[in-house]
This record gives sequence, C-alpha cells and structure tokens, in this order.
Amino acid sequence: MNPSFPPAPVVERAAEPTESNIRELVYGFYDRVRADPLLGPVFEATLAGRWDDHLPKMCTFWGSLVLGAKQYRGNVQQAHQPLEGVEPQHFSRWLYLFLDTVESRYEPAAAVRFMEPALRIAQSLQLSRFGWDYKIPAEQEALLERVAPKRRPRDDEPHDGHAGVVSRRPPGEPFPTRIIGKAKDD
Repeated sequence: MNPSFPPAPVVERAAEPTESNIRELVYGFYDRVRADPLLGPVFEATLAGRWDDHLPKMCTFWGSLVLGAKQYRGNVQQAHQPLEGVEPQHFSRWLYLFLDTVESRYEPAAAVRFMEPALRIAQSLQLSRFGWDYKIPAEQEALLERVAPKRRPRDDEPHDGHAGVVSRRPPGEPFPTRIIGKAKDD
C-alpha cells in the first residue's frame, strides 16, 4: 500500500508527550481522518453528530496509554466491533495517517510511545474482527518492524548471526511474542 495523502502540517516537534500536545495530536489526526476519502465516510457514518464526545474520549485514551494517566475507562475491542464495512485497508490507512501525524509532532523517542501501542492495538482489533487465522497485512508488519525497537539476542536465544533475533513465533502468529494462554504447540 502506497499511501497517497498530503503530509501532516509542519509543527514544532515535542520531545515529550503532554496532555496539551496529545490533545493537539488527536484533533489534528482526526481532522485528517475526516478529510480522507477512504476513512472519512466510515468514521462519519459512526460518529456523525458525536465528534464533540468522541475526541475528548480519544484524548483521555491516548493520555492514559502514553502518560499513564489511567483515566480511560472503555473497552477498545467492544467499541470497534459494531463498525460496518471496515476492512484491512481501513486499518492500514488509519495506521499510516496516525504514524505520519505522530512523526510530524514528536521527536522520535516520544513518537515511539504512540506508534508501538497503535500498531499492537490495530493488530489486536484486526484479529478479533477477522479471526485468529487472519494474517496481518505485510505493510502493517513492515510498519511494526520500523517502529519496534530492535533488541539484541540473549545468549540463550537463537539468532541469525547478525543483529536479528530469530523469531520463535509459530507460523501464522502475528505478534512478536507468543500470545499468553496459547499453547506452545499450537
């Protein structure tokens, strides 16, 4: 997927997330979503007349995730299940727009604090929506590889002889680590 959307507006990049710049991020991002020809109609169909309630909730959500504010009291999976017509390309587009908006507003170390959870949440939502056998699209896997910090193998881990850790995940397992509760043999 080659995203074809205008780049995020140039703003001074923050070194650390704050409640104030998270609000600016959320409102700026959803302005882009509403203007997007793929995402705009899906969001408008669900949130028409309710944007003034939704956006503060998103500020609370991201503040809870990134700042540890622990104020968000919703169920992300449940909130996204009733959305009609949502397909994998909607998730990819949302991620590209979100990551582009985050990168334009935060220094790299601060940006990762938003990006990695966004990718993990998107993967989780897709798996719950499309089934556990669903394969996360390659462009989303590439985004996660770009964002997730590389780590050196421990002495007891298999590795490829270079900088990479050989994945221990079973085929079809989209997460970089085993899902808790899933048997090792599955």
